[in-house]
Amino acid sequence: MARRPHALVIGGSLGGLLAAGMLRAAGCEATVFERAADDLASRGAGLGTRDELFLVMERIGIAVDASIGVAVPERICLDPSGRVTHRMRLPQTMSAWARIYRLLKDVLPRERYRPGMALERVEQDARGVTAVFSGGARVTGDLLVGADGIRSTVRAQLLPQVQPRYAGYVAWRGMLEEREIPRDIHAQIFERYTFCLPEGEMMLSYPVPGRDDDTRPGRRGYNFVWYRPTEEREALARLCTDASGRCHGVAIAPPLIRPELIAQVRSEARALLAPQVAEVVARTAQPFFQAIFDLESPQVACGRVALLGDAAFVARPHVGMGVTKAALDAQCLGDSIIAAGGDLDAALARYDRERRHFGARIVAHARRLGAYLEAQLKRRGQREVSELEQRPERVMREIGSSAVDLREFASPRGAS
Repeated sequence: MARRPHALVIGGSLGGLLAAGMLRAAGCEATVFERAADDLASRGAGLGTRDELFLVMERIGIAVDASIGVAVPERICLDPSGRVTHRMRLPQTMSAWARIYRLLKDVLPRERYRPGMALERVEQDARGVTAVFSGGARVTGDLLVGADGIRSTVRAQLLPQVQPRYAGYVAWRGMLEEREIPRDIHAQIFERYTFCLPEGEMMLSYPVPGRDDDTRPGRRGYNFVWYRPTEEREALARLCTDASGRCHGVAIAPPLIRPELIAQVRSEARALLAPQVAEVVARTAQPFFQAIFDLESPQVACGRVALLGDAAFVARPHVGMGVTKAALDAQCLGDSIIAAGGDLDAALARYDRERRHFGARIVAHARRLGAYLEAQLKRRGQREVSELEQRPERVMREIGSSAVDLREFASPRGAS
């Protein structure tokens, strides 16, 4: 009986777990190595789902049912007075990062997930590929998958010239427990995907699973994402500076965000957003923000190393499919290995062709959706027509929406 290829998966977040699951389904052994020593389930926030994600999860062996998330039947847009100006029926299931993470991790054998393993470098030769970790540990396999996110150590070694590109705005985020939302506000917005579109900005809010992934009424959460243009050199640096005066680069841990910045965000929410949504922001104990970047790689396979998920391409979150793209990457890698009859070199060549095309088009699409926000840092006379306004009908249909047909991003007919 032929030996099963052994894959080393670097990164134990959603992309790495999806990769490990699909590689196991394709007949490989797969071991996940995660830098963090703690469980990651407490991280992440709300996210949209797609049928394509669920199909990949089912192939991995996960039974997907209604408890995966919260069904949202329609979208509404509110003006600053709180009046509904637009309404669109667009059913979607909203879930949470932790909910998907736990399901994926639970189907992976415990011995195949190794936390506290920080990758230092990758070595390749004719016999395979070796991951070298901090402390000197070395693990050799037939294939290595870099699923270690936007700041990928694997990609930095293979493609050091590829760097994340700042989009010119940040996303303030937060989640409020359902029981903390006033009854009248709950009745107006909780069961809906709600948009507020103040000039130059964009606010989204929607229900998600609550504590312990609970999707029962009364135990859910309400998530918001507020996109706000922010100049990088000074404004972003100020946001990322803690009370002691230390700047943490382009990201800062939520507890270190200065209290006066939180107070300012709450005050500006009152001034700019519908009062129902501003109240959600005001009641959220720890709002936090993330700078928005995108990234695209000129290749996603090099020798016996494959890049997957955010390590390969990062599309701005407007497309609402970061996890789905990672799932489709994992599916393509597994299917390529099956189609190649175990010939890993041929499989990786096919994977590289197909996922480069898909990733590049998703990044371009997300940039178009975010062009209005990015353009706020330009003088009005320098903006293109598409950057001058955001039409609610288009924003509501395309932002984070499963209505966008993923087939338009697939490989051209005849590609293999």
